[in-house]
Amino acid sequence: MLYHAYQAQADLMWPLRTLARAAIPMLTDSTFGLSGHPPQRQVAAACEVFRLAEVRHRRPDWGIASVSVQGEDLPVVEELVQGTPFATLLRFRKPSAPPQPRVLIVAPMSGHFATLLRDTVLTMLPDHDVYITDWHSARDVPVSAGPFGLAEYTEHLMRFLAVMGTGSHVVAICQPCVAALAAVALMSEDEHPATPASLTLMAGPIDCRISPTEVNKLATTRTIEWFEKNLISLVPLRHRGAGRRVYPGFVQLSAFMGMNKERHLDAFRDYYVNLVAEDHDKAQATRSFYEEYMAVADLPAEFYLETVRLVFQEHALPRGELTLRGRRIDPAAIRRTALVTVEGERDDICAAGQTLAAQDLCSTLRPYLRTHYVQPGVGHYGVFSGRRWKNQIYPMLRDVIHVSQ
Repeated sequence: MLYHAYQAQADLMWPLRTLARAAIPMLTDSTFGLSGHPPQRQVAAACEVFRLAEVRHRRPDWGIASVSVQGEDLPVVEELVQGTPFATLLRFRKPSAPPQPRVLIVAPMSGHFATLLRDTVLTMLPDHDVYITDWHSARDVPVSAGPFGLAEYTEHLMRFLAVMGTGSHVVAICQPCVAALAAVALMSEDEHPATPASLTLMAGPIDCRISPTEVNKLATTRTIEWFEKNLISLVPLRHRGAGRRVYPGFVQLSAFMGMNKERHLDAFRDYYVNLVAEDHDKAQATRSFYEEYMAVADLPAEFYLETVRLVFQEHALPRGELTLRGRRIDPAAIRRTALVTVEGERDDICAAGQTLAAQDLCSTLRPYLRTHYVQPGVGHYGVFSGRRWKNQIYPMLRDVIHVSQ
């Protein structure tokens, strides 16, 4: 009933949001002679705040048209390499670029679209042939496509790496670090020709027993039955995934915003003030962030519940008890893939030490194939976006990838 109640509320608000969107250009267009008057600017700003606060269910555009490579602007073409009902292997192809290391960026399936990693992609594009897991919202996946759990997620990574070919590299960010480590362990054990040359795990929950955060503690204060009963809903009939059990993206968004309620309220208040004052640069920065942040994707119920149970409650991987399709995941099988683990000193979602645990699990790797890096002064998102990611973390990662070719 949760999803149906949300859908009913969204439908009731639709006329008001439509009216607000229609009013904005009329109130801000100088040809109407209204834009210079403070009352009209205030009304227009209020309409714009109302519009920005809307939860959206469509993936934003990547908006990457070109990139500078060795001082030359090269066009970028989005290429759909392979697709399944649940994901697209998307390549940011640079038709006129020289051969570069192929890198698969593994995006989290955590309530937002892969475009949340736009800054990560933009940073890596000049030096690499970049691919990404572009996960689809589960509410758009028909029930006939079947279930999607941790095993299916891991198999998607293995399938995409096989398509990319020998000598590729993997960069997993946050939640999918467990699945990425499992995929590389299985491929190494099978001596798969597409086993990646390097595996980078960034701020991922490999072992949540280490310095548990509030997020980790929350997962252990309730039973898995409580999560299933209170957070899982059926997709309403009007959508392509009607009847599919999902963890709705709007629930995840509400939880994230509730953790920092005052900060978000201040941001929208400042957005209104900046619009009225016609401070366009500050307003645009807020607009860009929330247009991405308010775009949500639903998670398949199987994947969400298995992640909560196996990763956050049972700690199955570090205890040597994680199995997929009847096969035990043994990170010690990884012998020739260079391993990089990256953490943020101030990460309050995935604490320092939780990703480092992968180094111990990959016990047969030679020392020269291991790299661990802790970035001082950054939280969770600063590990893969922002100034310190670009200027300090990325150069180290780039060097490891290029040496591992």
